[in-house]
Formats: sequence, C-alpha cells, structure tokens
Amino acid sequence: MVQIDRALRIDLPPHQSAFLWGPRKTGKSTFLRSTFPHSLTLDLLQTDLLLELSKRPALLRERLLAAPRETLRFPVILDEVQKVPQLLDEVHWLIENRGLSFILCGSSARKLKRGGANLLGGRAWRYEMHPLVSVEIEDLDLLKVLNRGLVPAHYLASGYQRSLEAYVVDYLKEEVFDEGLTRNVAAFSRFFEAVGYSHGDLTNYANIARDCGVDAKTVKEYFQILVDTLLGTFVEPWKRRQERQVIGKTPKFYLFDVGVAGALTHRRIPAEKGEAFGRALEHFVLMEILAHRSYRELGYGVHFWRTKNGLEVDFVLGDGEVAVEVKGSSRIDPSDFRSLRAFAADNRPRHAILVCNEPVPRIVDGIEVLPWREFLGRLWSGKLVT
Repeated sequence: MVQIDRALRIDLPPHQSAFLWGPRKTGKSTFLRSTFPHSLTLDLLQTDLLLELSKRPALLRERLLAAPRETLRFPVILDEVQKVPQLLDEVHWLIENRGLSFILCGSSARKLKRGGANLLGGRAWRYEMHPLVSVEIEDLDLLKVLNRGLVPAHYLASGYQRSLEAYVVDYLKEEVFDEGLTRNVAAFSRFFEAVGYSHGDLTNYANIARDCGVDAKTVKEYFQILVDTLLGTFVEPWKRRQERQVIGKTPKFYLFDVGVAGALTHRRIPAEKGEAFGRALEHFVLMEILAHRSYRELGYGVHFWRTKNGLEVDFVLGDGEVAVEVKGSSRIDPSDFRSLRAFAADNRPRHAILVCNEPVPRIVDGIEVLPWREFLGRLWSGKLVT
C-alpha cells in the first residue's frame, strides 16, 4: 500500500482533545493510526462495538477506567463518533474528571448538532481532513487528478471508475439516508444529480427545485445537508459597498472533490483542453486553496467576484489581497485579462494572478500569468497568503 505523508498536522498539548472531521475515505483513520500509533482506538464501524455502546454508552467510561494508565497517556481515538452521539457525555465526564484526552473522528457533525449532542463546549479543537493535495503527491498527473479526483482510494486505484460510482451511491445511502437527514429519497437523489450539472455556477434554487420536484426552500435545506456532511461548500460573492454593479448575494456551490463532481455528470477529460478541462481545473485550484487555508490555519476568506455585465474573477482571497482567475488554455488570449484588469483597477490587489496551462510564468501589465503547478507551489510555500 502506498504511504502518503499528509499535510495535516495535529499536535496536541497534554490533556487537549480534538475533533477530526472529513468526508468518507479521505484517509482520517489511516492518518490517525500513523500519527498516534500508541493510542487506544475504538472504531464504531465495528458493528458489535456499535451495538454495545449504543445500548449502554456508560460502557465507554467503564472500559476506559479499567484501561492501563500507560495507554491513557495518549489520546483515545473514537472513530465514527457521530454514530453514537450519547458517547459525548461520557467523553465530557472523562475529560473533566479523569483528565483524559480524545480525538473524536467522523464524517459529519450534522447529526450531532441536530440531536443536541454534547459538543464539549470548546474543550476539543477542530480539524478537518481534505482529499489529497498537490504537496502530498510526487509527480502529480493533472489529467489523473481531474478524472479520478483526490480521494486517496480513487486516485491510487486502477479501477477508479467503478470505485467513484460506488462511492457516490454509497455516500448517499450511508451518509444522508441512513443517518435520517432526509426522508424523500427520490427527490434528494434527483437533487444530487442536478448539483453535478450546476456545479461551480451561480446557484439558482428555483431552477434546481423545478428539476427535482420540490420547492426552493427544500433545495436550500438539501444544500445545507451537503455542507454539513462535508460534501461541498458555498463560495460567496465578494463585494465592497460602493460597487453597485457587482453581484453581491448569489453564491456558487462546489463539491468537495473534482472526481466526485465528474462522476455525477459522467464526465471524462481525455486531454488538457476544452471547456470541461477548464472547469475541472478551476475546481481543483479551489480545493487546493480551501485545503491550504485549513491545514495552515490561516482563516482567510475565499470568495468570487462578478459584475452584472459578466466580468468575473474566480477567487478573491482575504479582503481582496489576492485575485485568482483560472483558465484551462495553454495560450492565453489578450481578452482573458479583462476581468482581472477590471478587478485590479477597482480594488488594487497585492497579487492579480491568471492561473493557466502555459509552460512558463510571465507578467502582463502587472498581472501574473502562472502555470497551475507554479501557482500551487507558491500557494503552499506561503508566498501568496500568509
């Protein structure tokens, strides 16, 4: 099995606990085993353990109180903790009364929040595991990334197409339907498919509602389910108050992985050219930005900028300090600079960057034209956002 050194770092002081959230199969359990090899791990995917602790959550406390003291010097790992929310009361007691520390791992906090579960009142730091990122992969193959995505099991597997299709179906079943997050299975399935086709565009709730046979309010709830289960994220528009011609309300929605987005639309990208390639490259760049923000604990805003007459900058980072436009072209046309020029004239960013598939960097009227690999290198080395 290929071992990948993940960019996420969890360095806990004594007695400090943490939540680790992330979509299924992003590598959370593997990461925790390698990072905390001496920790006691309780995996709630084991059905016998799940049934025992579901019936009597107090068993967790009883077992840990009987565990060797040497073992409890390390954080106790509870995997898939959202399956038994009542365990968090026991965890709380053990933190407060025995000084134990925990790493609570799962794919969604939605069930915990909706059920009023004990989220430990700030006693646990929050971390998130993303799919693989460029700094974790040696000799990254762009077409392989865009077709397979970066969920480790898909990127590394030879039969990735069947794995991707099964993942989409299983994720719907296990994460959404089995957890009781929605009862209308048929409508949500139609919605999930519609998301693939509207992915990365301005979100039109009314159009999606019409396609799914539900009302717009229900569609908004469905989107929130995807956000809460870490299947996707909204990118909100960036606007300063004086900019009357800039769209300021309608967000865009992106799924958490470029391969999953492609599986929903049965997309195949045979070459580094064309509209599908450009849209997938934009999605990939966003995923890198979001992972960088999370892993480096920087917290900068990620927005897009669009005017009512159609000028658009894909990503605006921070408070307008960095503007990023993504083009799949290997030869940038002068017209490709229009949006960045307009944004730069009004907002004066520190970096105005056109990410593309050209082979070498260059600068045109203050706009940095960067090959996608060069852009990612500068991003992760801290040269763009710090």
